[in-house]
Amino acid sequence: MLYLIALWAVLLTNSVGGAQTFEGTPRIIDGDTLELQGERIRLGHIDAPESGQVCLDSFEQVYSCGDMATQALSRLIRGQVVLCEVYGVEFYGRYLGECWVEQISINRWLVVNGYAVAYRKHSKAYIPEEEEAREEKRGIWVGAFIMPEEWRKRHPR
Repeated sequence: MLYLIALWAVLLTNSVGGAQTFEGTPRIIDGDTLELQGERIRLGHIDAPESGQVCLDSFEQVYSCGDMATQALSRLIRGQVVLCEVYGVEFYGRYLGECWVEQISINRWLVVNGYAVAYRKHSKAYIPEEEEAREEKRGIWVGAFIMPEEWRKRHPR
């Protein structure tokens, strides 16, 4: 079993040929996924609310936080060129990567502004940014929400 896990890790690392980059004007899929040069890239180390996911605002009113995250990502990019460095492939076959628009880390920007959370299940990256967003009540932290991973479990496709 340990051999299979090690083999899977090697294949995952090598499947993207080391540090592979994609550059261009992306199509926004959702709050944490882009399509660039015909490839889907999941923004690594973060988890944004899902399309169709709802949250409560500070007045306990329901709103579509999944759509809010997608719209925030669209506004940040505004048709500009994005550079993504991919480092792996996830379960659904999408590349995992860190992406930038101008000099801004898209992954970090989404978390620090409260449009995504640190994906603690897979990484310790962006935990300080998430804590800052929570303390400042930015984005989804202004009200109440279910973590995206838990929401997916409760609403399977």
